Amino acid sequence: MTSPSPPDLAALRPRLPSPVEEVADERFTRRGVRLLLKRDDLIHPRLPGNKWRKLEPNLLAAAAEGRRTLLTFGGAYSNHLRATAAAGRLLGFATVGIVRGDELAGRPLNWSLARCAADGMELRFVDRATYRRKTEPSVLSALGADGCFVVPEGGSNAAAARGCAALGAELRGVADVVGVACGTGGTLAGLAAGLAGAGRAIGFPVLKGGFLTAEVSRLQTEAFGGRRGDWLLDDRFHGGGYARVSPALTAFADDFTARHGVPLERLYVAKALLGLTTLAEEGAFAPGTTVAAVVTGGVE
Repeated sequence: MTSPSPPDLAALRPRLPSPVEEVADERFTRRGVRLLLKRDDLIHPRLPGNKWRKLEPNLLAAAAEGRRTLLTFGGAYSNHLRATAAAGRLLGFATVGIVRGDELAGRPLNWSLARCAADGMELRFVDRATYRRKTEPSVLSALGADGCFVVPEGGSNAAAARGCAALGAELRGVADVVGVACGTGGTLAGLAAGLAGAGRAIGFPVLKGGFLTAEVSRLQTEAFGGRRGDWLLDDRFHGGGYARVSPALTAFADDFTARHGVPLERLYVAKALLGLTTLAEEGAFAPGTTVAAVVTGGVE
């Protein structure tokens, strides 16, 4: 039996390296600090930002193992589920999404899950207790993962961290400080490794809980053999937790768009830029510093 041919990732024509744009924001400039936007949201219209950087090495690994079905996990509005479904349709993989919340099974699909379904993803809804145990081998088997290539929630694993190292390499020598929103930690793990000590990476968690320091360290150890790069986390800007958007965050995002003409995705990007802007106003960056914000996704 012949092995399936590898996916033609070049056919997607991702825009890499992604553009870097300078914006003149007086909250930075009055302190002698430059602000750059790393426009990873422009990499691909259906696979933007860190989603493509994390998925690409996993797609190649799946193909190398001869697996043509991807199984992954996410909530009802998961960017990762949408990106995986889109990648599957564009590159010829079957996709299965394990969705947190069995109460959703009997309801009409929201816009996010409807897009997953339109891209051919099979949606399987599970209760929250089962979802919390999703990494256990017996649970994975019961969820139908046997024979599938399993991609973790958020797409973050060692392969994803290695894929995101290219982001750091693209910014090495361009920015002194790079800020990025963090959900599962894979992007920060790779970004810091790719900067290779030539810049400091700041991660802004979008979830409460304080678990990401250990998770980023674990991912770096699995991907690179140990802690790499200069990185830290500032957990003041999650706004109450994942998918929580406070009036203050909305006002900040609207003001940023009015100033610079760049719409900000609220759940991740706006939180990172609010964090960087607050740090600038606190005097955290010395005059002459160049700060880059990674725009990991666009407004849906």
